[in-house]
Amino acid sequence: MSVASAEQVGPGTAHDDGWERVCLLRDLLVERGAAALVGGVQVALFRLPDDTVRVVQQRDPYSGANVMSRGIVGTRGGVPTVAGPMYKQVFDLTTGRCLESAGYAPVQGLAPDLATWPAEVRDGVVHVRTRPAPADGAS
Repeated sequence: MSVASAEQVGPGTAHDDGWERVCLLRDLLVERGAAALVGGVQVALFRLPDDTVRVVQQRDPYSGANVMSRGIVGTRGGVPTVAGPMYKQVFDLTTGRCLESAGYAPVQGLAPDLATWPAEVRDGVVHVRTRPAPADGAS
């Protein structure tokens, strides 16, 4: 297996280890979302102040729209969160769990929580696992 530098491996390039290169860390603004395709699925990436990256599904389960990357980043009790831009549900960015439904129910057929994807920053490059994390949070 050969090793390629960040410049040689373009965004969206999958590796044999089940991870996909998405972007450079410097391309993500702190506490702002960005949308990407990972394994053919729309996801929302969020860079936190400590330069970790959290990845959740782009589809808002309460509106059905692909808008989560436009959500408002915050914290609750030290836990990083995102508020959905449509109806303001609050989700834990680490687990995807809905912390506040704002009186709404999810769109029929959708779970109330967001799926999450493991993400790593390697030498300034954001890599995201091509499959979401198990719902129980185990890797």
